[in-house]
Amino acid sequence: MDKMDLQREFHMTGGVGKTSYARNSSFQKKAYDQAKHIILKTLQQLYKETRPKSLGIADLGCSSGPNTLSTIRDIIKAVIVAHHRETPNEPLPEFSVSLNDLPRNDFNSIFKSLPDFHIELKRDTKNDDSPSVFIAAFPGSFYGRLFPENTIHFIYASFSLHWLSKIPPGLYDDQGKSINKGCVNICSSSPEAVSKAYYSQFKEDFSMFLRSRSKEVVAAGRMVLIILGREGPEHVGRGNSFLWELLAEAIADLVSQREIEEEKLDSYELHFYAPSAAEIEGEVNKEGSFELEKLDMLEVDMEWGNEDGISYGKAVAKTIRAVQESMLASHFGEEILDKLFDTYGRIIDEEVAKEDIKHITFFVVLRRKL
Repeated sequence: MDKMDLQREFHMTGGVGKTSYARNSSFQKKAYDQAKHIILKTLQQLYKETRPKSLGIADLGCSSGPNTLSTIRDIIKAVIVAHHRETPNEPLPEFSVSLNDLPRNDFNSIFKSLPDFHIELKRDTKNDDSPSVFIAAFPGSFYGRLFPENTIHFIYASFSLHWLSKIPPGLYDDQGKSINKGCVNICSSSPEAVSKAYYSQFKEDFSMFLRSRSKEVVAAGRMVLIILGREGPEHVGRGNSFLWELLAEAIADLVSQREIEEEKLDSYELHFYAPSAAEIEGEVNKEGSFELEKLDMLEVDMEWGNEDGISYGKAVAKTIRAVQESMLASHFGEEILDKLFDTYGRIIDEEVAKEDIKHITFFVVLRRKL
């Protein structure tokens, strides 16, 4: 699929149904909870350094489901604490919050929750004048410019930067056929050219992201990134990319049952890349606008399963479905999704019975250079 197709088709599953992102984003919440104390400490240091009258905050996906507003509420409360410590005799800063995500993302669920958000925020800050908070949504790709220059103080991008802006062009031969047959991402049978194509696209996108944000973030402003990745230089292992190899196995199972054409599997590629810590650091240093303050691996508690009586594999499959359903439905048709993800959950359970699958997650703090 080309970039325009991705812009049109890719989005988290909306609403609050059983396959929705809102009901299947507990892993993302656990990662945030692991990093929360560092995020809030970073914010308070930012306030100490800049003491702004108006604080620009941007959430660059996934701006969907209940995690978004709870994170924004934590951010505002942390700034209020810093305000009382640093400038107690000054009025509270105004908060300008920008939510950015894919054009077809379900922003409705967020805006329906805004009355409760303001009630809870007022309750949590009962000893203060109620802070002025302005929230707006900006659908569109975050790989280009989004905001006026020098208007954003803090950017939070959670589980969004491992998604590429497009399918890497190097995955197809001169006849337009995939060189990555039987796979939907980098897998054990992929030619080396596949890894190189994905890495090249990641470098292009991540560099563009840093360059675009550098124009928008104030001096000494911060960006916090939570991004899926991998431990070392090898692209293939039992990490995040292995889940996509298992998804290809599940699709192949339906091919063997003649419910999906083999050509459909061969022509489906995920726009996903799991960078290593060295690759993230290398691109930050190469682009040059930000100082790398922290790059840690999060040890996210993987107690998936036993919710609603389902297994680990089924729970992981529900989480993957919430972020990939739109793309899979567009390519293969909605009618195969239930069977596909039942098969996928079973395959994951079989694999974790042999050995754990490592969900490597990086926590990155960047400071805009003066």
